[in-house]
Amino acid sequence: MSQEQASDLQAVADRVHIEALRAEFTDAVMSGDAERLASLFTEDGVVRMPHAKVEVVGRDALRSAARRLLGAWECFVQTVHPGSIELDGDSASGRAYIAELGRLRDGSSHSNYGVYHDRYRRTPTGWKFSERVYEVRYLDTLPSVGPQALGNLGAGRGELRAPDA
Repeated sequence: MSQEQASDLQAVADRVHIEALRAEFTDAVMSGDAERLASLFTEDGVVRMPHAKVEVVGRDALRSAARRLLGAWECFVQTVHPGSIELDGDSASGRAYIAELGRLRDGSSHSNYGVYHDRYRRTPTGWKFSERVYEVRYLDTLPSVGPQALGNLGAGRGELRAPDA
């Protein structure tokens, strides 16, 4: 195998691993798993949400913020759609497109579309987020007209709870 072919294969593998990282993020959010969510970031990882004036730095702070945020939702669904990935050795950048729908425990609703602007870093344990900036492109806070949620965020993998009678 030539050096060029090996480099091409490494680039394909890197892209697959980064795409898996992005999917793991959404799965951790949907499962309500703050510990796993935080583990997807470098120790000095940063999450920024400019629309909400939020900046969280460091894995411990990310874990704590994720617990608070995930605990605020009665029902939450996030879907991620692949975007770009630009590789640069042991670092990379990219975008992922997001659709979210949820109802907070205070009864308010939330539906939005946005973009994650990401920076990734290769670590000894694989690719991690070093920065994730959330840009909201569309936000709707009109009350949800859907039926009561059947699932409970954080109730456990694959476990659904029927609505209280």
